[in-house]
Amino acid sequence: MADRVKPIAENRKARHDYFIEETYEAGIELRGTEVKSLRLGRVSLRDGYGEIRDGEVFLVGVHISPYEHGNRFNVDPVRKRRLLLHKSEIRRLQGAVRERGYTLVPLGLYFKKGRVKVELALARGKKLYDKREALAQRDVERELARLARDRE
Repeated sequence: MADRVKPIAENRKARHDYFIEETYEAGIELRGTEVKSLRLGRVSLRDGYGEIRDGEVFLVGVHISPYEHGNRFNVDPVRKRRLLLHKSEIRRLQGAVRERGYTLVPLGLYFKKGRVKVELALARGKKLYDKREALAQRDVERELARLARDRE
């Protein structure tokens, strides 16, 4: 049986700003009414990043808007949220971040079998000229596709 995956949010800017080396699927520890807010799609991954501290991985800077009907059960919208990964994965990520200068970037949030998952990427930042080159390459590919379509 195929995994039931329902996307919540995607960080499109991350693929523009970073070279994605590896991706990991991680669970996320949520509190109160955060899941209800996620079901409504009220989340922003734009400023989010992963941080490793004391052998644990945290998602920092991700904004999950408070649930409207949550009253006292709502929590801080930009609090640190612990990610659930295997110890070996955390060690591998920690080594890459510390020694090779990589960054942990959330690429997306989705529901998988009723649980919230984060697609976390081990990424290296692009320079301005890399971004320009990627845009130029995309324009060339778009133009070639248009020409091929016109010839048919």
